[in-house]
Amino acid sequence: MHLLITGGAGFVGSNLAIKFKTKYPQYKITCLDNLKRRGSELNLTRFREHDIHFIHADIRNPEDLTEVENFDCLIDASAEPSVLAGITSPVAQVVNNNLLGTVNCLELAKKHQATFIFLSTSRVYPIQTLEKLNYTETNTRFEWSDDQTIPGVSSQGVTEDFPLTGSRSFYGATKLASELLIQEYHTLAGLKTIVNRCGVITGPWQMGKVDQGVVVLWVARHFWKKSLKYIGYGGLGKQVRDMLHIQDLFDLVDMQVHNPDTWNGKMFNVGGGHPVSFSLQELTQLCQQVTGNKINIEKEPVNRPADLRIYLTDHSKITNFVSWQPKITSLEIISDIFDWLQNNEKTLKPILG
Repeated sequence: MHLLITGGAGFVGSNLAIKFKTKYPQYKITCLDNLKRRGSELNLTRFREHDIHFIHADIRNPEDLTEVENFDCLIDASAEPSVLAGITSPVAQVVNNNLLGTVNCLELAKKHQATFIFLSTSRVYPIQTLEKLNYTETNTRFEWSDDQTIPGVSSQGVTEDFPLTGSRSFYGATKLASELLIQEYHTLAGLKTIVNRCGVITGPWQMGKVDQGVVVLWVARHFWKKSLKYIGYGGLGKQVRDMLHIQDLFDLVDMQVHNPDTWNGKMFNVGGGHPVSFSLQELTQLCQQVTGNKINIEKEPVNRPADLRIYLTDHSKITNFVSWQPKITSLEIISDIFDWLQNNEKTLKPILG
């Protein structure tokens, strides 16, 4: 089998590539990336060590994709991943990356009649609708109530039936628009397609920033004893997300790659769910426990555009479909990231320190 991974030198793409090559050494794995994100260049050495083919190319440019040899499955992990993209930066950039780039990937998959697996985002769900949901407040976090007037949500999280009407950020809009085009390629071009709406994915080799990769950012700041901020919602650090370790995502994509007919045309919410969730306060406590360090955390009470009080993934649809569910706990995730930072401190300090 030959797998092509776009965004292949990013956090998700590189980890998936190496995990596939490790499990299936006879497979050919090709990673394609423009190396724009700082730290992605570190994965080139990892690719050479694992005999993974790399193509320096940009999915925004169709001519860059002509040298790709015939492949069986395209995993599209390429994106401008920041929810602030287009809000604090030019809109054209996120549209070109996340929509036009997806079209070029779809055309490439169509040319080779390959399965197309799309890593979408929970950010397709509209912000104001999520913010209107009933919630309670504990000492350390906000929690959704089971008593809701809007369908597709409970204390356990958002299901695929949650309404899509409303604004969701330029980032979320480009990913949802890509999903709609994927449906057309599935129906009108006969392409085998699978859509995974992912929440917070994390683990080693993620180059975390304030606007994307918050879990690694939090561990790294504790590791190097640098300060942080609780931003928005009064600066209390009670906003909540679920997280998914990259290994749990790999286990799912592994099933999808090898059983495309079973998954063809389907879309699922993919995330850690309520059991693997954290508030920023609770993430701080975990980081203190694992690193042994306490750092200064300032309060910035004013919300930013596209902030969310709570987002939790209800993955019951996919769990009922194939019995997939996350296995790696919050503490194990933080410990894994900490070990990675320790083992690669000199290399990572200029980027994360």
